[in-house]
Amino acid sequence: MKLTYDPRYNIAYLRLHEKSAQVETICLGEQINVDIAPDGTVYGIELLNANKQLLEEDHGNLVLVNEAKGERQEISLGG
Repeated sequence: MKLTYDPRYNIAYLRLHEKSAQVETICLGEQINVDIAPDGTVYGIELLNANKQLLEEDHGNLVLVNEAKGERQEISLGG
């Protein structure tokens, strides 16, 4: 899994799998798209207006939580 963020266009992409097949992009709303393969595999999730969706609640940090280990890591995205 990989999360990328492009501040020039304010778009984040959460890649769950490498695209090995043709995918269809499904628009779930004004700010979210999902790439899905014909077999139903979700390849990625695109967040438009990403800074608002990713940064607002956690004060400019991306928060990674490992629930199984009880670990938490914060990564600053605010600059």
